[in-house]
Amino acid sequence: RAPAGLEGALFRNGPGKFRRTGGSATHWFDGDGLMRAFRVRDGQATLEARFADTPKRRWESEIDAVVTPGFGTVGDASRARIGSPDDANAANTAVMVAGDEVWALWEGGSPMAMDASDLSTRRFVTLRDDLKGMPFQAHPRYDPDGTVWNIGLWGDRMIVWRLNADRSLHTAEVVHLPRASYMHDFTATARHLVIVMQPWVFDHDGMPYASRFAWKPELGTQVMVIDKADLTRTRIFELPTFSYFHLGDAWEDASGTIRFDVAAGRDVSFAMDGARVLVAGHGTVAGDPADLSLVTLHTDGRAEMVRSGVAAEFPRSDPRRAGLARRYTVHVAGERGGRPLPTGLAVQDWETGRSDAFNFGADVIMEEANWVPKPGRSGERDAWLVAPAINLREGVTELHAFDAARVSDGPVASWRADIALPAGFHGIWAG
Repeated sequence: RAPAGLEGALFRNGPGKFRRTGGSATHWFDGDGLMRAFRVRDGQATLEARFADTPKRRWESEIDAVVTPGFGTVGDASRARIGSPDDANAANTAVMVAGDEVWALWEGGSPMAMDASDLSTRRFVTLRDDLKGMPFQAHPRYDPDGTVWNIGLWGDRMIVWRLNADRSLHTAEVVHLPRASYMHDFTATARHLVIVMQPWVFDHDGMPYASRFAWKPELGTQVMVIDKADLTRTRIFELPTFSYFHLGDAWEDASGTIRFDVAAGRDVSFAMDGARVLVAGHGTVAGDPADLSLVTLHTDGRAEMVRSGVAAEFPRSDPRRAGLARRYTVHVAGERGGRPLPTGLAVQDWETGRSDAFNFGADVIMEEANWVPKPGRSGERDAWLVAPAINLREGVTELHAFDAARVSDGPVASWRADIALPAGFHGIWAG
């Protein structure tokens, strides 16, 4: 049973369909989006799931073949139906809540609106008619007043989306970047957007999408800081080379020094090769686990990154402190070379350097955790960490709730479904 006060829904998105008789997806990032809703009420939990009804999925279901090019899937251009970016939209990466809807996000096109009550598909979201189909990435950032910031990329240009709390469009502006880098995420403080440009840069046209980029470690990693109040005011910082998919929320102190955490990798071998092995189901998964690291951008132009030595992915923090000073980061843990699938959960304390961790063992695949504040409490660790997992031994999906202040004690509540769903990517809690 859930602890008193833990009520709401965890909406999660991720790829759920890879294989069809006439041709299959060959990369983890290219499966059809499967939206899941874990609903917790009166101490009990329910699970439901439904595929986003995209044009891509409808066409490929009709011909029983995956033919649409994707991040790492070549597809079959002679059979694919692509007249706009949203014809290739898998709606498979993350979630936003918008009133009575959840938006399934995919980094190359529009959000897909789904009914929050039954997960039925409604429509692609067009925030302004002349921006239809423009990329709206999968990691929006939130201000305390409900303002939403997001980006979309094409080459060395970036659209910066600013949405009102009701998810209507406030502004959309184009910013030019110093390099055309692959970026899955960005972060933000209360006053600035933080754009991290790894040296995985555009090299040539082609398909699949990832083949367009070349890893050039000699370039180093650049960070562009943009003033939210005036997007023409920017600063560039230089860091040693690292790769990444996910960043934590950023914050800045009274002096203007900016800090943020990142799951920092050494190269892009997992993105290019390891994620293919996961879908194929055989072979050795390339790439080492990412290292939870803290980046500091000083006001005098210096930048530094300190690695914690803790293997980590999917860093998340207290949503009440988004863009504000904070101390803790929750992340999945337990990954090791050759098996890039986490087996536990941990909270990193950036003040002490300590990690509070719990590991389920090799029979469990742990998924991203969401930070759920306890009602009537305001402390940063006055929260639950709610996360699904796949129990490989039992062949089922589970949902676990941890006390954020005592992760090493293990879950304070767990629920077990009677089926196993594929591992998802990202989610959001709606209380």
